[in-house]
Amino acid sequence: MPDLKHQQDEPPFVFQAILNNWIASIKYILGFWKKLAIMGAIGAVIGLGYALIKHETYTASTTFVVEDSKNSGGGIASALAGQFGLDIGGLAGGGGVLQGDNVLELLKSRTLLKKALLTNFDSSITLADAYARAYGYANEWLEDGEVDKQIQFGKQHTRLEDSLIHVLLKRISEKELSITKPDKKLSMFKLQITTRNELLSKLICERLLKVTTDFYIETKTKRIRGNVERLQARVDSIKNVLNIKTYTAVDANSQLLDANPAFTQGTEVNVEISSRDKIVQATIFAELTKNLEASKTALLQETPTIQIVDAPEFPLKKNETSFILSLIIGAFLFKFVTAIYLIIKKARQF
Repeated sequence: MPDLKHQQDEPPFVFQAILNNWIASIKYILGFWKKLAIMGAIGAVIGLGYALIKHETYTASTTFVVEDSKNSGGGIASALAGQFGLDIGGLAGGGGVLQGDNVLELLKSRTLLKKALLTNFDSSITLADAYARAYGYANEWLEDGEVDKQIQFGKQHTRLEDSLIHVLLKRISEKELSITKPDKKLSMFKLQITTRNELLSKLICERLLKVTTDFYIETKTKRIRGNVERLQARVDSIKNVLNIKTYTAVDANSQLLDANPAFTQGTEVNVEISSRDKIVQATIFAELTKNLEASKTALLQETPTIQIVDAPEFPLKKNETSFILSLIIGAFLFKFVTAIYLIIKKARQF
């Protein structure tokens, strides 16, 4: 049987008791109002100091749209080029590995970010050099015993410089780079870069987008572009051969007209062979030209369009820390922590 006595002795839940405990705790804390005031003042000073030493930053933002081809025009080019052993099938409208959403991940790639940072800031330094100077890394490396020299990044760099640029890449990718897709239904993306230098923010934003879009388009159209180049080489080769055959045919006809009628048999054969070869080469040239034009059309259809909607423009968004807000937050946090400490201390006494 259940223990009725134990059930009767269990105190009922009373909201008033909890409220009374809270009121008592608040009165207890207010009893130390001097200590709270001192800690609040200390927090306010620290918050104000943080606002003073906090660096101003600038945010460059660009919005762009990615439009991928949805057509199936590659089938025509595939059918024509297939006669000559070329593969165009499955390139148009096939939905390969690279889709519009992958631009988000490409923009986060450290390889592409590194490539963007190694572009010129001005005629003498790169974006990576400008970034290192803006954040004091250049002076730190100069005074560091392991580095102990002025670092300047370029296309050719040592193992040390490669490791140092990864410090910059990590900071940018983790703290200052933001890539979002405002509307999941649309192929619209937003790229934001925040640094301490206004011009640097703008240039990194623009260069990163350019490097990424170039890589995206090149990779997306690599196979079909290769087929176009091979077809173009064949067309140029056949064109040269056709020109030679044309001159040969004209020369053979001239010899036939000037030859002695009694000895024209060999000359007539040369004329026939030259004419036949010219017709064959002309037919091949015509078919290859059709395939080349079809491949170029498929390449245009497969090339994605990346259109910038909003480009970063001066003046950029300036991010400043509010002195008043920092003061209020600092004072509140210190008072709150002090109040928690007093409550815990009181609980341990009982």
